[in-house]
Amino acid sequence: MSDATLVAVRRIEALIDAVGRATLYMTLAMIGLVAVNVLLRYTLSFGSVWSQELEWHLLAAVILFGMSYALQRGDNVRVDVFYANFTPRAKFVVNLVSGVLTLAIALLFIKLSWSYVLQSWAIGETSADPGGIPWRWAVKGLIPLGFGLLALQTVGALMRLVLIERQRVESHRV
Repeated sequence: MSDATLVAVRRIEALIDAVGRATLYMTLAMIGLVAVNVLLRYTLSFGSVWSQELEWHLLAAVILFGMSYALQRGDNVRVDVFYANFTPRAKFVVNLVSGVLTLAIALLFIKLSWSYVLQSWAIGETSADPGGIPWRWAVKGLIPLGFGLLALQTVGALMRLVLIERQRVESHRV
């Protein structure tokens, strides 16, 4: 692997790792917010539309940002019962095909969601509920951002796979 490629892969992985750590804190904030909302609702009969919507916005961020981190850690969905018994070459092919498909789907989501976000921003879309979060475009903007991170991590994973794992697979052939 060339030095520049290795640096690029490491930078991608460092960025996604930082996003994963931030996602951890978003998850903790979301859990705390849900606990406070439940406590206030059932003890003081007090509820806030804004804070309830924030729960959903945080959940969206956790899911969309967590995708790339899960992929980096290998926590993505795969039928490990079969995969564990595959030869190194078969694993290489499965990882390559799934990486290319993931990249294509991530890029498609970015393309399709971009106009959705821009339209929401252009019309100044807000929450349909009184007292809700006013910037609906912001949570919609997480869609292309999350899939952009997924695409970036997929590119890094494919670079690592093709340039490093291919050598490992070829050494098992000999």
